[in-house]
Amino acid sequence: MRIRIVDTAKDDLRAGHAFYELQREDLGEYFLDSLASDIDSLLLYAGIHARVHGYFRMLSRRFPYAIYYTEAQNEVTVWRVLDLRMDPRRIRRALRSNPR
Repeated sequence: MRIRIVDTAKDDLRAGHAFYELQREDLGEYFLDSLASDIDSLLLYAGIHARVHGYFRMLSRRFPYAIYYTEAQNEVTVWRVLDLRMDPRRIRRALRSNPR
């Protein structure tokens, strides 16, 4: 099994990093480390999470973020990593805009 992170998810991670770095020095790095650990855990736990808007949704353990992914043919594709404090309509729009 392998994990692929698409550009939109990478952009989400960069935005989260920038936000948390403004809050406190090195908090952005901790954010990235935590989310990387959550994403890596998909190697073991992919497919067990609830489906939301057509994706599996895994909640981050340390931050109010959700990892939206699909699983097919021994590959987990991470499409978005979204802040759950966003307006739910923005989350739906962000997920609909993915070219799956």
